[in-house]
Amino acid sequence: MATGQKLMRAIRVFEFGGPEVLKLQSDVAVPIPKDHQVLIKVQACGVNPVDTYIRSGTHNIKPPLPYTPGFDVAGIIEAVGESVSAFKKGDRVFTTRTISGGYAEYALAADHTVYTLPEKLDFKQGAAIGIPYFTAYRALLHSACVKPGESVLVHGASGGVGIATCQIARAYGLLVLGTASTEEGQKIVLQNGAHKVFNHKEANYIDKIKKSVGEKGVDVIIEMLANVNLSNDLNLLSHGGRVIVVGSRGPIEINPRDTMTKESSIKGVTLFSSTKEEFQQFAAALQAGMEIGWLKPVIGPQYLLEKATQAHENIIHSSGAIGKMILLLE
Repeated sequence: MATGQKLMRAIRVFEFGGPEVLKLQSDVAVPIPKDHQVLIKVQACGVNPVDTYIRSGTHNIKPPLPYTPGFDVAGIIEAVGESVSAFKKGDRVFTTRTISGGYAEYALAADHTVYTLPEKLDFKQGAAIGIPYFTAYRALLHSACVKPGESVLVHGASGGVGIATCQIARAYGLLVLGTASTEEGQKIVLQNGAHKVFNHKEANYIDKIKKSVGEKGVDVIIEMLANVNLSNDLNLLSHGGRVIVVGSRGPIEINPRDTMTKESSIKGVTLFSSTKEEFQQFAAALQAGMEIGWLKPVIGPQYLLEKATQAHENIIHSSGAIGKMILLLE
């Protein structure tokens, strides 16, 4: 290691596996930005379910080992590469992706994945924007092609992506229905754009949704747990309805005939299929939401960096997610 190289604390993964493979190290070299890169002093970092899938080795993204997890950081620009003109040291920013990993005191990012964080949002909220809001926007506007006046059902509406979906859908003129399993979760869903909320732990909640929307059915379903809900989703859809699969944790048996009579469709979505231009479009719409005030992340469980293992355990095994889970660096 070069003499005088600045060191930082970071979580490192040396092998794929369970949450226990997350190792806190305090002698990791702080990266140096080149060309179109920026170095961010991380204040907070979002924890996403996808982080756990990558860590376990079951995701199609397989970073070379060892690596530091984390895509969504919020913080202050510490240094910029020589080709960067959009940012300077001291700017408040958030990211949709990092190069060096976000579970660290400093993170390197390409300048086109970095966005200005408005003063009205704090760093915790900044760390809750990246994957949740960009995924929700892609699911609704790009994949489902929603139109004002349509109805959307958000399954698992009290989590990070769910709340983002409710806020965006309401801002774009949709009739918004959400599901959540706890009283607190249901309250938060209603506070963040949903017109109606249903408890998906109740045995007859599907009937309640059917009664609420009437014979027409639901135009769009944003599905966070397809391995549990997909079969029911197909029965809830309107003619030409769309299920957009944002999350799934295993297989499920469905009857394809359920898609035929309604000419409905099932479409998967992954944020990182977006082109650079699409990211810029999503960012423009979301920046407007921040300025106007409808984009307001709800912060859920918070963990210090050294508790990353616990965070990974809880994001998968805790029921009734409420808000966005984040790691705090300061």
